[in-house]
Amino acid sequence: MFPSREAAISELELAGQMNPGKWTDHSRYTASAAEHIAARCSGMDKEKAFVCGLLHDIGRRTGIAAMRHIIDGYDYAMSNGWDEVARVCLTHSFPVKDVDADIGKKDITAGQYAFIRDYLSRLEYDNYDKLIILCDALACADGFCILEKRFVDTARRYGLFPFTLARWNKTCEYKAYFEAMAGAPIYTLLPGIEKCLEW
Repeated sequence: MFPSREAAISELELAGQMNPGKWTDHSRYTASAAEHIAARCSGMDKEKAFVCGLLHDIGRRTGIAAMRHIIDGYDYAMSNGWDEVARVCLTHSFPVKDVDADIGKKDITAGQYAFIRDYLSRLEYDNYDKLIILCDALACADGFCILEKRFVDTARRYGLFPFTLARWNKTCEYKAYFEAMAGAPIYTLLPGIEKCLEW
């Protein structure tokens, strides 16, 4: 299950009041990218894509966090009965489906770490997991962006890791996957993306 568009928008607005920051604008662009792409892909629900994109970082409502926002988002969504949102709250940070392949500080308990590890190990990513991972990388706080810009931005903020290239390659793989589904280059589906190339 997932909430209505209107309820999801209200949830993000409330979360932004609890923990103000650019993450809410990033979430809005993630949602918009997901909706635009899903609308072109047969068998995908653009409303579900929008809502999951909008709430993928809802765990940030609790304050500044790294890996903790993943589990906080999962727990909050599950407490509301939004199992499909909960799923992307957890999967969106793992282009490479491995708990150790996350760029954030591991500010979680050993029990939470074990839960994420086991959850990912039992899961096969569906189209919504892949889509939100991709759209998370297509969205900055000030608009849509090409993947390379987002990759460099996150690398400058978090650093480079042994698994960084694998994460980038997997995200590019998802881009190609959705281009095949949509029958169009992904960047052509995102209005105004060319602004990210302006200096």
